[in-house]
Amino acid sequence: MDSHKNYEAQNTDQSISESDPFTLERYEQFSLSLPSGPIQVLDIGCNTGRGGARLKAIFPNITLSGLDCVQSRLDSLPDCYEGRVYGLSNSIPKPDQTFDAIVAGEFLEHLYPSDVDPTLCECQRVLKIGGKLLMTTPNPGYLKNLFGGETIYGTSHLTQHHHEVLKHRLLMHGFSRVRIFGSGKMTRYIGSRFPILNLYGSYMITARKI
Repeated sequence: MDSHKNYEAQNTDQSISESDPFTLERYEQFSLSLPSGPIQVLDIGCNTGRGGARLKAIFPNITLSGLDCVQSRLDSLPDCYEGRVYGLSNSIPKPDQTFDAIVAGEFLEHLYPSDVDPTLCECQRVLKIGGKLLMTTPNPGYLKNLFGGETIYGTSHLTQHHHEVLKHRLLMHGFSRVRIFGSGKMTRYIGSRFPILNLYGSYMITARKI
C-alpha cells in the first residue's frame, strides 16, 4: 500500500475529526494570529471544512484553499473554499511562494516520523516571503495525560511533538519568529497565554518565513 492510500485509509477511519467540538474555536484562535488583508490561505488537513468556513466568516476577503488526502472530504467542502487540493503535505502540488498563510489544525501528529520534516520544508516552500505558518498539535507534556498514564499515540496519531523540539525544527527549516501558545479546551478557562504550558492539552505554534 503506498503512503497516500495508507494516509487516506487512516484518516477515513478517524471520523471523529469531522465533529470535533473544539474545531471552530481552534480556527478562531488561528484568526487572532492570521495576517490581515486579502491574503491566500492554505488549510492543510482541511477535512470537511468546518474550521475553514469559520475562518472565512471572520475574514471574508481571504482566498481559501484546502489540502487533504481524502477526496470525499474535498468533495464536500463548502463553497468558501476556492481551491481544493488532493495530495499529501510532504509534496504539496502548488508552486513556490503561493500562499500568504498556512493553517494546520491538529494535523502534524497524523504524519509518520519520516514525513514531518518534508512537510515543514514544503510549508516553507509554498509560503511567500513574509508568510506565516500556524499549527496546533497535542501537547506531550499535558499534565492530565502524564498523571493518568495516557498517551497521544493512537490509530491515526503517529507522532508526538514536544514544543521545544518543534520550535527547533522550524528554525532549522528557515522559519523565524517562532511563538508558542496554549490551545485546546483549557483556553476556555485560562486563555492561551497562561505561563504553564503543561496545563493545555494542545498548543499552537506560529512561525514566519522571514
